[in-house]
Amino acid sequence: MTKYTIGLDFGTQSVRATIIDINCGEEIFASIYQYKNGVIDTILPDSNTELPLDSALQDPKDYEDGLVYTIKHILNNTEINKRDIIGLGIDFTSCTIMPIKSDSTPLCFIEKFRDDPNSWVKLWKHHAAHEYALKLNEIAAKRGEDFLYRYGGKISSEWMIPKIMQITDESPKIYDEADYIIEGGDWIVQRLTGRLTRNISCLGYKAIWDGNFPSKDFFKELNPKLENVCDKLSGKVLRLGEIAGYLNSDYQRKLNLARIPVTTANIDAHVAVPATTVVEPGKMVMIMGTSTCHMVLWDRFKKVTGVGEIVKDGIISGYYGYEAGQASVGDAFEWFIRSSIPHTYFKEARDKNISIFNYLTKLTLKLKPGESGILCLDWLKGNRSVLMDADLSGLILGIKLTTKPEEIYRAIIEATAFGTRKIIEAFENSGIKIESLFACGGLAQKNGMLMQIYSDVTDRKINIANSTQTGCLGSAMHAAVAAGYYKDIKEAAKYMSHLKDRKFIPNKNNVSIYNRLYKQYSRLHDYFGLPKNSEMKILTEIRKEVKKVSKY
Repeated sequence: MTKYTIGLDFGTQSVRATIIDINCGEEIFASIYQYKNGVIDTILPDSNTELPLDSALQDPKDYEDGLVYTIKHILNNTEINKRDIIGLGIDFTSCTIMPIKSDSTPLCFIEKFRDDPNSWVKLWKHHAAHEYALKLNEIAAKRGEDFLYRYGGKISSEWMIPKIMQITDESPKIYDEADYIIEGGDWIVQRLTGRLTRNISCLGYKAIWDGNFPSKDFFKELNPKLENVCDKLSGKVLRLGEIAGYLNSDYQRKLNLARIPVTTANIDAHVAVPATTVVEPGKMVMIMGTSTCHMVLWDRFKKVTGVGEIVKDGIISGYYGYEAGQASVGDAFEWFIRSSIPHTYFKEARDKNISIFNYLTKLTLKLKPGESGILCLDWLKGNRSVLMDADLSGLILGIKLTTKPEEIYRAIIEATAFGTRKIIEAFENSGIKIESLFACGGLAQKNGMLMQIYSDVTDRKINIANSTQTGCLGSAMHAAVAAGYYKDIKEAAKYMSHLKDRKFIPNKNNVSIYNRLYKQYSRLHDYFGLPKNSEMKILTEIRKEVKKVSKY
């Protein structure tokens, strides 16, 4: 008899849910819910409270509303017997955190705290905690904390502790009132089951945890109030694919489901690895969307320059899971189209009854590598790997009065491919051989031109995941393991994940040209990215100073 699991994928703008046949991985039905408040980055909803520069907050009510809507939607549009649904799995953007009470109530749900930004969810791309990350890194280096070695020598402003430092410093009452500070995925699991658990992946990759947190003395030096912060980070730590609890009576009623097991929460990029068939070393998975995450498995610990997220059992049990990434990819393309395309292009796209993306792609396909004479740096949201510097910014070099939009567009795409090549080289220079590339996500599924450029720039074959919803599929696969249908995620991947027949093979003529362009990209990368050359940092500081003055 066919059995099914439900996979929930909480993204930056929406939540997706799918119901999956766990015998073969077939997607039976999918649903998506766009968050009402989306990314909150200028002013709090229903409030006059302005947000600091580089804020990115969210409303946890959007998560709950989306969860209920999408699951009810898929159940109402299939004829599956609900008794054959045997589990539910969840993945979430990370590091996405919120302060809560012990009964799981977010502090932003409490009226007296609602106008304080620090009571709301801090989304993964919330960079307003950058100064706190700098302080943490300085103190950790001075103390000789060994965790810096494990995290590439630098903790990111996107991670949990800098964000908690911001809450503590700016809103001490919020910190005091919070019984716990929790990742979004673990919060959803708590709401569904009534049990507070922590997943090993978020703790290891985003919370400076390797079985234990740093010492109380370290936290006290960050801020005396943080001496006992570990109390607010407590909860049963679970491995991926374990049962976190069972659907509680409240959600059984809301969803019209039985008391099915709910598996440990996971990170969205990480569940995509087995959903892309990868369960062994030597392969890099690129999860390509607004940003790109680069995931690699290896059988032992190796320090990789500029790669700061290495956790044993963090992706697949038995391996060290490495996570690198580029902070701006799809959103860089979207920025260019939104801000730099003339109205005539939009009109021509409408006349041809195609999207502006497809129209621009058609024009870009006519260009040869190097033809435009333009080179870019892809740091529109800083550099996550390998420079690990959020203060860096983008660059377009070589434009002329004759330059066309499609030439700049192609150069931006090429820059993101060069950035990926930098990451691959960092791994290989450390002795981790990357034999082939696997890609998933919206960009990989929809844009063949982009994938061919990546294949040519990296000189590697690229395989594409068959599933268009690898987050949901990966979560459903872990749910199948938790339910006992498969013994582990490797066995689940054997039956549930598949690749498309089409593969992208390097064009050797293009590879030769891109090798020359990459040398120039590398020179720009080092000149503008290394600390001794601080033009971009100076511009960022001026921007922050002007913004601060204008606010008053």
